[in-house]
Amino acid sequence: MPTPATLDALLVEERVFRPAPATVIEANVKPAELAEAYRLAEADPCAYWEQAALELEWHRKWDAVLDDSRAPHYRWFPGARGNIVHNALDRHVHIWTKNKLALIWEGEAGDCRKFTYFELYREVNRFACALRALGVSRGDRVCLYMPPVPETVVAMLATAKIGAVHVFVFAGYSAKFLRERINDAEAKVLVTADGFYRGGRCINLKTVVDEALEGVRGDAAETVVVVRRTGDDIDMREPRDLYYHDLLRQESPEAATEIMEAGEPLFWLPTSGTTGRPKSVVHDHGGYMVGAHHTFRTVFDIKPTDIHFCTADPGWITGHTYGVYGPLLTGATVILYEGHPLYPQADRLPAIIERYGATIFYATPTLVRMLMRYGPQYPKKRDLSTLRLLGSVGEPLSPEAWMWFYKHIGRSNCPVLDTWWQTETGMAMLSPMPISVLKPGSVGKALPGVAADVVDAAGAPVPPGQGGFLVLRKPWPGMFSGLAGDEEGYREAYWEKIPGAYFAGDVARRDEDGYYWIQGRADDVLNIAGHRLGTAEIEAALCAHRFVAEAAVIGVPDKIKGEVAKAFVVADPAWTGAFPDADALAADLRGHLRRELGPIVILRGVELRETLPRTRSGKILRRALRAEELGEPYEYRSDAEE
Repeated sequence: MPTPATLDALLVEERVFRPAPATVIEANVKPAELAEAYRLAEADPCAYWEQAALELEWHRKWDAVLDDSRAPHYRWFPGARGNIVHNALDRHVHIWTKNKLALIWEGEAGDCRKFTYFELYREVNRFACALRALGVSRGDRVCLYMPPVPETVVAMLATAKIGAVHVFVFAGYSAKFLRERINDAEAKVLVTADGFYRGGRCINLKTVVDEALEGVRGDAAETVVVVRRTGDDIDMREPRDLYYHDLLRQESPEAATEIMEAGEPLFWLPTSGTTGRPKSVVHDHGGYMVGAHHTFRTVFDIKPTDIHFCTADPGWITGHTYGVYGPLLTGATVILYEGHPLYPQADRLPAIIERYGATIFYATPTLVRMLMRYGPQYPKKRDLSTLRLLGSVGEPLSPEAWMWFYKHIGRSNCPVLDTWWQTETGMAMLSPMPISVLKPGSVGKALPGVAADVVDAAGAPVPPGQGGFLVLRKPWPGMFSGLAGDEEGYREAYWEKIPGAYFAGDVARRDEDGYYWIQGRADDVLNIAGHRLGTAEIEAALCAHRFVAEAAVIGVPDKIKGEVAKAFVVADPAWTGAFPDADALAADLRGHLRRELGPIVILRGVELRETLPRTRSGKILRRALRAEELGEPYEYRSDAEE
């Protein structure tokens, strides 16, 4: 964990921006209503979340709002029956939203497909029938290794509709990573695509899938469903591999929705931690549905006319919550884009906003920094007047990036809602509202019903303005229900580090007005372009190289990605006979890491060392390496503990 000196070295920002009168007048949640929400949530949290749950349809009401008898295994809405897909899709075909656009998809080449709620409903039903015909039933896991295409959304919803569990593996991960996730989940079916387009190139996914399936255990992924996106020739291995379009041809456009208990799993999503291999976070139907719906409706102030452009890949939690489920639960229209944000030039995203009249633009700080690098000339060329809200997620948004986003994308007219949340939280926890006073660089206040705090290592609250560890003191509906197959890790990583609270793993401070400022990660997790990667995971991949004896990985600042990795390696002496110099070894290590984990890992440098600094108990002192790399003071002691 960071030193106290590091915790106090947090930025101070004094600029404030007040909401426009029209924004306040038209907001779904007015100032008086927000004040009442805070009052009720503080006085009776269960009553507050029950009100949120009553905004949705249930097949059977709950016996209680919250069962905390087995804390930290909290059960939200026990006894309730329903299915998130009923609220996200089924109910819309019986009301005015039936013929409203649900999804606008744009391919990198400029091709476009649109689905109304009725059309999406029928497509989901056909694939739900197909999955049932393949033997998938309630509780089975379906692995998705998919690019951002409409069939990805269909596969998620169809899996959930029949009561199965979708396990999404981001399409940038390697064959080895995919194989491990398939084995962990014991996935019955794998859904993938032949490929997709990114940066002007055709990325072949099927070859990665074929490699991954060579080492799966037992009968995992006994069926592979392939979506034809690029039309390239691929190896279709009968009887295992089936084309998506062939499966759907004979299926009915109607399918029964499985009625689930609120606590039954909806999806697993891999997340990186400090214990080596990534674990899968488990989210359920009931609590997650309430959290996603309530926060999307209130934070994003959703209107019937809104078109929401979420740039996150569906394979990440942001894509799950605010790219698919949140918008569909509220009957909104969402934009999904397949390709690289700078292809063929840096105005691609502004062009999409202009083309479809997007009103909400939700992006990452990495993306904002990428656009900043090309200057304001590209967004200036586009008509962005339809925008009314901007959002940010994934990592801290610096005041400079905040101001650029506000001025050049929002034309100084759109509130910037910098949201803080995690794969584990499932929903936004800290965020401004459209009616809030905004401070560049701050993620605003805790939302109603969220009990956040900043504490020291013993769990005691720190004074305003002082740095500490961000924790959550009370449960919330969107929270994860556990780590798949890892009860000990769930307790140890999240609930035992700070007594009586959820440990978020971030360093933060809270100012005198109750606004939170996120500084970065406090644990051994890197945040590369908004993607969380465990240092232990990267180190394990490096140590699988034949010439690596030991490895330590730290995060170092990067102007575009926010953070990238640097590796310190103790190499086997035999490497000198295989490579001409250290640069050649480093290049081979980069290629090895790409094969092991995929291109998502950005490795800035590899430094060879004779030894690595360690604690008395043998732990590698990454803190010492980080201080050395960044030129920060650090007193090395052999008896130190990480």
